[in-house]
Amino acid sequence: MATVILVRHGRTTANASGVLAGRLAGVKLDDTGQAQVTKSGERLAGVPLAMVASSPLERCRQTSRALLAAHPSPPALSIERGVTECDYGEWQGRPLRELAKEKLWATVQSQPSAVLFPGGESMSGMQNRAVGAVRRLDARLDAEHGPGAVGVVVSHGDIIKSILADALGMHLDLFQRLQVDPASISIIRYTGTRPYVLASNTHAGDLSWLTPARPKRGGRRKKATAHAGDDAAVGGGSGPVALQP
Repeated sequence: MATVILVRHGRTTANASGVLAGRLAGVKLDDTGQAQVTKSGERLAGVPLAMVASSPLERCRQTSRALLAAHPSPPALSIERGVTECDYGEWQGRPLRELAKEKLWATVQSQPSAVLFPGGESMSGMQNRAVGAVRRLDARLDAEHGPGAVGVVVSHGDIIKSILADALGMHLDLFQRLQVDPASISIIRYTGTRPYVLASNTHAGDLSWLTPARPKRGGRRKKATAHAGDDAAVGGGSGPVALQP
């Protein structure tokens, strides 16, 4: 199957001031966030991208545009509502220090699967729609561009954490153990057997190993990595071809 790169939007004015932005309009990247997504774009510039899909919120569209601007052969940007921010309802727009005093805060930390934000959505519903959206995008990527294809999904912290938790086989109640920083890059390859989490919350490093190997003349295309098939390599395998000396 294809490979999905999950990119969280860069730091925003709301992040910097400790406010839960949610789906509020007009929340944009600050100067630090702009620098962060520029760096992420540089990391992705050497990876052939067949797709860039973004949450419809402005901070994600800003991030997506920065990634595309840095790429020598950028695909068209598509908007995917399934990976938009959680609907935090009445919590939206409030300071985190104030929310931490709410009784529900402790449940968000210890039992997210039981959380229904007042006037908003449940965290389990958030995960279901986000995972469903990413798996649909991955299947379309594979069908249209082949199993070596790579696509990017630009989304939000809790959304990406919930997608990673699903790929890792973690219960949603454990997803707070994961960290997804602004402009970080995480990578999942879905297969018929299981998802493989190839990276999580990375901020630096060469990503050219995601480029599918060219087939030899008259031969078949090599696997892009040791995990490109459905089965896990017992003992860990030899690693991505591009990283071998």
